[in-house]
Formats: sequence, C-alpha cells, structure tokens
Amino acid sequence: MPEPRTVATHCPYCALQCGTRLSHERGSAAVRPSDFPVNRGRLCQKGWTAPALLDVPDRLRHPLVRSADDELTPVDWNTALDTVASGLRRIRAQHGPDAAAVFGGGGLTNEKAYLLGKFARLALGTSQIDYNGRFCMSSAAAAGTAAFGLDRGLPFPVTDLGQADVVMLVGANAAETMPPLMQHLDRADLIVVDPRRTPTAERAALHLQPAPGTDLALALGLLHIAVVDGRCAGDYIRDRTTGFGAAWQRAMTWWPERVERITGVPVSAQRRAVRMLGEARRAYVLTGRGAEQHSKGTDTVAGFINLALALGLPGREGSGSGCLTGQGNGQGGREHGQKADQLPGYRLITDPQARAHVAGVWGVPPDSLPGSGRSAYELLDSLGSDNGPRALLVFGSNPAVSAPHAGRVTERLASLDLLVVADFVPSETARMADVVLPVTQWAEEEGTMTSLEGRVLRRRRLLSPPSGVRSDLEVLHGLAVRLGEPGHRYPTSPPEVFEELRRASRGGKADYSGISYERLDAGEALHWPCPDVPDAGEPHPGTPRLFLDGFAHPDGRARFAEVDHRDAAETATPDHPLHATTGRVLAQYQSGAQTRRVAALNEAAPEAFVEVHPDTADRAGLRDGELAQVSSVRGSTVARVRLVGTMRLDTVFLPFHFPGPGRANLITNAALDPRSGMPEFKVCAVRIEPCPVRATAVHA
Repeated sequence: MPEPRTVATHCPYCALQCGTRLSHERGSAAVRPSDFPVNRGRLCQKGWTAPALLDVPDRLRHPLVRSADDELTPVDWNTALDTVASGLRRIRAQHGPDAAAVFGGGGLTNEKAYLLGKFARLALGTSQIDYNGRFCMSSAAAAGTAAFGLDRGLPFPVTDLGQADVVMLVGANAAETMPPLMQHLDRADLIVVDPRRTPTAERAALHLQPAPGTDLALALGLLHIAVVDGRCAGDYIRDRTTGFGAAWQRAMTWWPERVERITGVPVSAQRRAVRMLGEARRAYVLTGRGAEQHSKGTDTVAGFINLALALGLPGREGSGSGCLTGQGNGQGGREHGQKADQLPGYRLITDPQARAHVAGVWGVPPDSLPGSGRSAYELLDSLGSDNGPRALLVFGSNPAVSAPHAGRVTERLASLDLLVVADFVPSETARMADVVLPVTQWAEEEGTMTSLEGRVLRRRRLLSPPSGVRSDLEVLHGLAVRLGEPGHRYPTSPPEVFEELRRASRGGKADYSGISYERLDAGEALHWPCPDVPDAGEPHPGTPRLFLDGFAHPDGRARFAEVDHRDAAETATPDHPLHATTGRVLAQYQSGAQTRRVAALNEAAPEAFVEVHPDTADRAGLRDGELAQVSSVRGSTVARVRLVGTMRLDTVFLPFHFPGPGRANLITNAALDPRSGMPEFKVCAVRIEPCPVRATAVHA
C-alpha cells in the first residue's frame, strides 16, 4: 500500500497540539499549518522545523546492547528483547516484582501510555511506574481535582479565551512556550504573575513580579482584597461552592501591606489586579509551571482557584480557571495508567470498583493488580537502593537531564543492574543504558493525543519507520510474550489498543468510551468525557465545556481550599544569597533531546545561559557574555551570563534544556509537594561567581 503524500496531523511538541498538514515530496518531509482552532494557520519555530527530526544524523536505527567492554553495540531485535527479558526475569526472581520499574513520558500517545501501564502491572507485576508528567502538571491536577472533582487542564476550548476581557496568567510564559496561543489573548488585558519580565509579561497590561516561592502569599492577598473591597460573587459562593469560610479565615491575615513585604508586589498593583478581574464581564485565571513546580505547588494553584471561585468564574460560560498543560500528551498521558496511583479513565488504583472494572477488561482477578507505587522523583531516587528497583525501563523520557537534583539521579541510574531505554535518538539517558531500543517517532505512527483542552486528536502516519525500528507497542508486545504473557493481551495495532482503552475508561472521570477512530477521522471535535450511550439514538457529542451545570463532586459544588503560605523548602543564606528559577525558551523543548538536534533551533538557542540583573552581576564580578558558575548545595552548573535589567536583584534564571555541565537541574531542589509529588524546580538558593576554570561544554 503506497504511503500518503500528505496527512492532516498535529505538531509533535506542546499540549496546544497545533494542526498541521505534513507532506512528503522529493524525499523529504515538509509541514504547513492548518486552520485548526487552536493555531489558526500559525506555528511556532519548533513546529515549522519539526520535519527535521525525521532524518537527524544520529537517529537510532538498530537495537544496542552494552558489551563486555562497556560499549553499546548493534544487535538484532531478538537478541535485544531476549537480553531485556532475561534480565527482568533474573531481577524479579531475586528481588521480587517491585524490583522492576517503568518510567513513561507525557509525549507518548494515549495508546502507548495505556499499554505501558498495563504492561507494568500485568507483565511485570510491579507497582513501580510513574512518568515525567509528574514534573509538569501534577500540582494543578491535584488542586483541580480537589476543587472541581475533575482534572482537565482547560475545562473549556482554547478559542473561548478570544472573547475574554481579562486573563490572569500565573507562572505561564505562553509567548515562548506556546506562541500560537497568544492570538487568542489579543483582545484581553493580561495580568501576568512572573518573577521575570518575560515576553508574555511584555505584552501584559499589568505585570506582578513576586519573589520566587511567594506566589501563594500573593494569591491569599488578592483574595483578601476581593473580600474586603466587596468584589466577591456572593450568590455564586452560596449556591455553587463550599468551604469559603475556612479559606477566608486563612486569607484574612494576608492584608496587602504584609503581602508586599513578602512578595515585593506593591499594594497598588495588587489592588489593580483584583479590580481588573472583578470588573471584567469575562475573565480567566490560568496557571502554568511557575505556580505549580513548588513543594507547595498544589496549595499555590488552590490559592488562585480560590480567587477565581470568589469572583464566580469557574463553571460560567465566558469565564473560568484552568491550567496550561505543557507536554504534547500531558493531558492524555495522565489519564490512562502510567501514573503510580492510577488506572485508565483517570481512576484511582486504590478504588476497589476501579480495580474490578479494569481487571475485568484485562481478564485478570482484581487482587492480582499491584497497589500504588512511588511518585516520579521518589522512584528515581530509590533506584539501585536496598529497597528500590534494580531494573528500569524508560519510554519517552530523558531524566538524566530533566529530573531535579540531576547529579543524584544520574548516580542512581548508573547503579542499576539493568537500564533499558526506548527512544528514537540517543538521549543522555539512552547513552547510559544497558539496552537501547529504537522506536518510531511522531510522523511514523498512528495514534491519538489529548490536547490541553481535553480534545482527543488523531496523530497520523506519513512515513514508514527505518527498517530496524519498531513501535513502542511492538516492543511491549515482544517483551510481554517473553515474560510469559499471552500475546493477544498486548495488541500492536493502535486502533485495537484504543478500542480496549475505550472499554477500560468507560464510566471513569476521563471517559473515552464514546470516542472512536471513525468519529475522529470524520472530523468530529470530541472532548472528554464522551461516554458511549448506545440507547440514546445519537452518539454523545463530547463535553467541550465542563461544569456549566455543576461541578464533578457528588453535591455539584466546587470546594474552596484552606491553604496558607509557607516558605520555599530552601531559602537564601549568606553562602547562597540568590534565588534561582528555571524554565523554557522559545527555540528549545523539555530536555532538548529533540530540539538540540535541529540546526535552526540550535542556532537560535545554542547554549546554556543565566539571566542576571546588572547590579547583581557587578557584585559577583561578572560581565555580559562571560561564563558563570551557579551553585547550590547540591551541585553547580555553568552558563553564559546575560545581563537583563528587568530581573529582580535577588533572582537568576536558567533554561533547563541543556546537557553536561550546563544542566540547570544539577542545582534544582528535589523537595516534594506532599500531595502531588511535584519537585521544587522553580526556586532554590544559589550563589553566582566567575567560572573557576575555562569551560566551553555548555553548548547543546
């Protein structure tokens, strides 16, 4: 069957999932944007250059196994899979099923994420599975579930933002991380909460610039002003929420002057923010990683949800609150079983009814399913320890660069008896592996993704993969059979896996049972929940807007959260007097394993850098363009100095995309949010000084 010359698909990067037309002409692929609702004919620099990923020079094309002389050597697939299976059998026999672990990714298709969770729990019998999405949206997910009874990043379509009067973006630099989104914000007055004067903040009507780690104090102060100034939606609070009194008791002590002392945000700016939101007919409060990646990230997001509830925004058409999900399938990836505490359909693995339903779909007894395992960093930190996993299978992730306290994580990866990485490029984690399995990438596979607005989308194949490459589904099937599982339990066809996913999700919070490839290929816009209702006559249309008739708690009411500010897990000291915060830049993505291989992107952002206020740099003896060493109690990273006059004097910023000595995560703090398991990427105590030796290895 000839390959199609053009397919309608989606960008392989962020959760906006911009629509594209991907074509193959004269031996190379080309992309152009489609008039899809979220991007409307636009793409960012990463989207325009995405076809370059398809023929990067170091593409993995054959399985690799580490030889006796410690070199990764090409082998055939049977040898590679036999090596993995025999190692897993040996380790499980010696140490038990939880000695084998799985680490997934927020970029995997729904089908891959689903089958990966099933493989871990049935073929391996392990509870030790989590994924890198824990580092992205977990705090917002925990806060949203507690407040609304359901977690969907945006409980409304992106296009609704185009009619907003005011949008508050808390810790979200959308102008760099998802540029096509900004066209939907052209009409609105933006309130941007960010310690940096980002490109998004440059477009704002009001920029609130709190010290890193103080966002929750700001949220409490804004709620205080809303109450005292009479801007709360009293009828809405009475009729549609519970818990306001307890939340107000906490916020009562956060008068504006106290908030200014803690955050540095002037009282006048606090009052203006509340006035803008309170007077708007249509207003939204949206959080990003800046609010979420803290040891109190769940409480911080809850604080801003409290503000939105007090103003009567969630569950009202034309207004609302939500989270700008980051990774390409960050939404779907957290719904179908690759999280430590989760089963498909956004079910909890500790729920007996959920276990019975999913076990029934899988054809196993409910009590054969393992329980909840460690969260992502806890899992990585335990590798190779007496009570931790001795083998790790990594799919679609690069924790050697992306995890906090990266030096510690690299040590733990190196201590394993067996490290297996499935990827399409030799990432930093893959280079450490005992076995590397080359797998398909976005334009070589079929599947579904779920965007930040909960819309399920079709990823379509344009090209066949290289001859030595297999799909992740084929890898899981091959391993499962070698471990004694029946082959039919692990389909290799994405449509067949999706049909099973539909059944497994039926009745869950993220119900996909009414969604099919046929409906998606017919062009239907289907947002979950979309249950199968066979007796209704017409198929369920999906749910683009949640909560209009009530929230997902049994009583239909949203919950205010009783939260209070506390310091970051690590505060400045005389030895480490500055705050460091991390984030993304326009031309790179996540750990950079993909984008650092695209020449145009690397030219735009070729090396690690640190943004520093000129006065701070002067005190440290640094000049623009010099190499600096940025150090925390965990380690040091090397970066090129950029003097930025809008930076706070007490704060430096580093992007986290770069490897080697330029890894920003060598300094970040692994202190965890007790509810979400989110590490504190966004604030740690550091010092900055001239690089003590001539270092040049900060490039991609």
